[in-house]
Amino acid sequence: MLAVKLDKPSGFIGREARLKQKEQICTKKLVQFLLDDPEPLLYHNEPIYCNDELRGYVRSGMYGHTLGGAISLGYIEHPDGVNADLVNNSKFEIEVFGIKYAAKASLRPMFDPKMEKIKC
Repeated sequence: MLAVKLDKPSGFIGREARLKQKEQICTKKLVQFLLDDPEPLLYHNEPIYCNDELRGYVRSGMYGHTLGGAISLGYIEHPDGVNADLVNNSKFEIEVFGIKYAAKASLRPMFDPKMEKIKC
């Protein structure tokens, strides 16, 4: 994710270094998860599986009341790179007390933009 526009007319300090970073494959990325099952709770250190392979651990988790389930943040590692294709087209599961639960993954924050759930 970029914090500055690379095409600024006057440029910026560090532009060349950022362009080099952009060319490299990112093998580790922070991803947000929402469990499909509303019952289990997440805290931290729960294993995250991507396509049945261990790829990371939950770093922080709590119940997302407006999303109706446990949400978490975790770093996913993959030697071929972690990108939107991998996150959007893979099967993710999070293990809680020995049981794997299906999870939705997102590189963007999950929220209820129209506040439909909170107005119920």
